[in-house]
Parts: sequence; structure tokens; C-alpha cells
Amino acid sequence: MENTKPQARDLSAAFKRGFLCRCPNCGKGRLFRAYLKVVDNCSECGEPLHHHRADDAPAYIVIVIVGHIVVPLALMVETEITPSYWVHLALWLPLTLGLSLALLQPIKGAIVGWQWAGRMHGFHPDGVDHSDPRVSGI
Repeated sequence: MENTKPQARDLSAAFKRGFLCRCPNCGKGRLFRAYLKVVDNCSECGEPLHHHRADDAPAYIVIVIVGHIVVPLALMVETEITPSYWVHLALWLPLTLGLSLALLQPIKGAIVGWQWAGRMHGFHPDGVDHSDPRVSGI
């Protein structure tokens, strides 16, 4: 029996395609069927995508990104202008919500692309999660 190593997948292309909410394999099919629901299979190439395990990682990454944008801006406005609290509320609440909602889907797509490129969580051709230390023997 011949032991063939699967062909390497381009991480940067898969990451970019996922961020653009496209199939990490072909870059043509839609990655999401709803706001955060990943399609089971790509409509263009048929690549199974149902085994992804993005879980809470997209939310954590979005919190870090949005926090690094909003907090310095809020501190700068507070120190330079010192507006009243209602102005802060009117500025930062919509900006925080808007950025969070705008970034959540692309970040989740990028994580699904990363998992696909790394053959994690069932994306390996033999169906085994090789990133799991219990399987790989690490």
C-alpha cells in the first residue's frame, strides 16, 4: 500500500478567501448560508465545510481588534475635548457595535480558511483531525 502525502494547501490564499467569505478551496462559492452559519458544502467545488470548529475564536479576535480601535479613540477624544457622557455614548456605542458586527463574519471565515488549509478538524483527506495531540501522538 502506497503512503501518499496530501498536497499542501496555500494558507494565505485560504485565509484571504475565508476573510472574503468565499470557499477556502476554490474562492468562488459562498462560505456562509446565513450571517454566521457556514454552508455544509461549497456550491461551486463541492468541498465539505461542515467540520469547521471556529467556536468562540472569532468573537475573541473581534473583541481584541475592536478594543484596539475604540479604546485609543475614546481616550483621545476624552483627553482632547472632554465631552459629556451622552456624547461618548452616542459615539462609541454605535462604532463598537458596527465594527463588531462588520468584522465577525470575515474573521470567522478566515478561521475556517485557516482550519481548512491546516487540515484541522476533519478537513484532512483521511477524515482524522491531525491537529489533535491524541491522534498525532504529540
